[in-house]
Amino acid sequence: MCSATNSQPAIALELMTTSGCHLCDEAIQLIVQVIDADNFTVDLVDIAFDDVLMENYATKIPVLVCPEQKKELGWPFDLSQLSDYAQQLLTNRITPS
Repeated sequence: MCSATNSQPAIALELMTTSGCHLCDEAIQLIVQVIDADNFTVDLVDIAFDDVLMENYATKIPVLVCPEQKKELGWPFDLSQLSDYAQQLLTNRITPS
């Protein structure tokens, strides 16, 4: 019997961050409240260990990135914006444009 639950794999997200970033800590708190573990995985990526990431994100972190869809959500974001971002990623995956 087929289940009506989500049969697609979770969408992988990356939070660009670095040690001691208080804004990143705030972003993580929001992510924990909004991002559904059934639909998303979130990896913390410390930009300090990659020169390219440092160049791209040093003055922008925290930034939530969906590499698969090449979409970013930059700080500052709130619960509503994060929820909209997540919903957009889900919608784009189900019905690609």
